[in-house]
Amino acid sequence: MQVIKTFQMGPKNLKEYQKVVGKDIIKKIFQKIKPISKKHLLCISSTYRGGGVAEILNAIVPLFNEFGLMLGWRILHGSADFFTITKMLHNGLQGEKINLTNKKKKIYLETNKRFSTFTHIDHDLVIIHDPQPLPLIEFYNKKQPWIFRCHVDLSNPTPTVWDYLKKFIKKYDGMIVSKAEYIKKDLKIEQNIIYPAIDPLSLKNKKLPKSLIKKILKKYNIKLEKPIISQISRFDKWKDPQGVIKVFEHVREKIDCQLILLGSLAPDDPEGPEIFEKVKKMREKSKYKEDIKLLLIKSDKLVNCLQTVSEVIIQKSKREGFGLVIAEALYKGTPVVASNVGGIPLQVINGINGFLHQPDDNTGFAESIIKLLKDKKLRNELGKNGKNYIKNNFLITRLMLDWLEKFNTYLK
Repeated sequence: MQVIKTFQMGPKNLKEYQKVVGKDIIKKIFQKIKPISKKHLLCISSTYRGGGVAEILNAIVPLFNEFGLMLGWRILHGSADFFTITKMLHNGLQGEKINLTNKKKKIYLETNKRFSTFTHIDHDLVIIHDPQPLPLIEFYNKKQPWIFRCHVDLSNPTPTVWDYLKKFIKKYDGMIVSKAEYIKKDLKIEQNIIYPAIDPLSLKNKKLPKSLIKKILKKYNIKLEKPIISQISRFDKWKDPQGVIKVFEHVREKIDCQLILLGSLAPDDPEGPEIFEKVKKMREKSKYKEDIKLLLIKSDKLVNCLQTVSEVIIQKSKREGFGLVIAEALYKGTPVVASNVGGIPLQVINGINGFLHQPDDNTGFAESIIKLLKDKKLRNELGKNGKNYIKNNFLITRLMLDWLEKFNTYLK
């Protein structure tokens, strides 16, 4: 095996990954990096924290560099107006009708143009993540392959939004999506599927001592006397937190339990504070408000603890590009009851490691949760299946191999 000098990253080193995935996987990664080890690659996204894209890049960029691949990462700078517009575009790609005026288009383009004036790109390959930095390709004398990595649900975009963004996308050499249904027939560029993945050694996913879990739960006044149902997501209308409360109320009528909604606000999502306030008001009106806890906290340790101790994780998304929180929960052996949309059914196998329902089927959600709460043996069986399924399919080393396959193709 090739030996390289590595940075000290605490528990996140190559030997630790080898313990999780085995020598053969580590060896394959080194082999695929070798032909492109002198190349310099660049990712550009809109935020370094909040949401699955930032989470993946925070894990995979340092890890690629530790393996010996020069992969950089830059963050697009934008105003509040810019991120309001890009959130609209995101919503439009997921099927919502929006009013995309010429003024909004101008702000969108000018922000990208300004960023290009002080962001020099002389790399061998460029990967643009999601719509925020998509138009950057307009403002460079393109000398290298550019890949557009779209993480959102493209199954049914609003036509006006898709037609507008498509004119930028078609200038790319390829597009990567998370599911076959997201491939667009009206695009002539190469399109491929790469499933997202979680980092098993991140603070959010590594196994924590029971004593530490108890300490962290105590810090946030989370008590274990009652069974816990949790949804862990950004406060976003697509995650339907109000719908989660409605489901919980159905469950609470049958079983004495508690609901925890843990989320954070992403810098590139200006709708978050408004959604959070709506959820707060709904909680106050609920007759079970004492059993509903809202936590607006950014803490990977807390996420880890909550996914570990919850009897059931719920993910009631109306749209979901993929939903890494599902893989995280399953990896900890916790069954998931989720919407049968987007990338969720790639992770939740109905009846095997969780249950799937249509997003508006509150009764179905409630019945599945009640079934799991009443049957510890079933919870353990589905949890065990979930951990094995994620380990075999959705760990970061598999994601690295998929990306290396594409990198080698474009850098021949």
